[in-house]
Amino acid sequence: MWMCQPRWVNAGSIRRTGGVMRESERTDLASDDAAPANDGAKPATRWGARLEVVEIVLLALVTVLTAWSGFQGTKWGGRQSTLYGQASTTRFAADAASTLGAQQLAFDGSLFTAWLQAESAGDTALQAQLVRRFTPEYRAAFDAWLKTDPLTDPSAPAGPGYMPGFQQPNLEHAERLNDEASALFAQGTDARETANKYVRDTVLFASVLFLLGASQRFRTRRLRLASTVLAFALFGYTILTLVGLPRA
Repeated sequence: MWMCQPRWVNAGSIRRTGGVMRESERTDLASDDAAPANDGAKPATRWGARLEVVEIVLLALVTVLTAWSGFQGTKWGGRQSTLYGQASTTRFAADAASTLGAQQLAFDGSLFTAWLQAESAGDTALQAQLVRRFTPEYRAAFDAWLKTDPLTDPSAPAGPGYMPGFQQPNLEHAERLNDEASALFAQGTDARETANKYVRDTVLFASVLFLLGASQRFRTRRLRLASTVLAFALFGYTILTLVGLPRA
């Protein structure tokens, strides 16, 4: 019995030792397999970490600029609508002034025709009554016309409306309003073009965000670098176009 015990113990030790050796061998093999992978992963990890920092900084900038560009586009779009509305209102006012001026000019012309008939008939009372009904501007032109001796001088102007310097005030006001409406409409068109340019830059910034997001999915260094470089190039171009735009 005593002689068999060492053999049993030794066999168990051998089995335990063999088990330990096999486990140790597996551990060593696993370490050997992992070591080359770690050696090759460290440079890739450092490279990827540095690139990720650059991408994160660019992502932050592009996100802020995208929001700001969209905000500017919205403001310029609102400015366009406001200017177009002002142009339409001014144009309506010009039409009203032009209509009133034409009516007043026609009224003065009809009174002047009646005055000529009264003058031909020798009705001085009617003449005086008709003259009092002239508008102030036409009355001044009428007085100046009488000084040219038009009833006997064939070279005199045909009527007060043909006197140099005569202008119907409402017609002049309508002309000024039309010029103002045209200027407002032109400003609205410029605002629309500016809004479109901000929308374009917003789309370009969104494209930069897409390229940066896509680059993070690439595992090949060349593809990732190419996508990031393209994103930087597009970002730089968009910044150059954005700097030249007016601010709302």
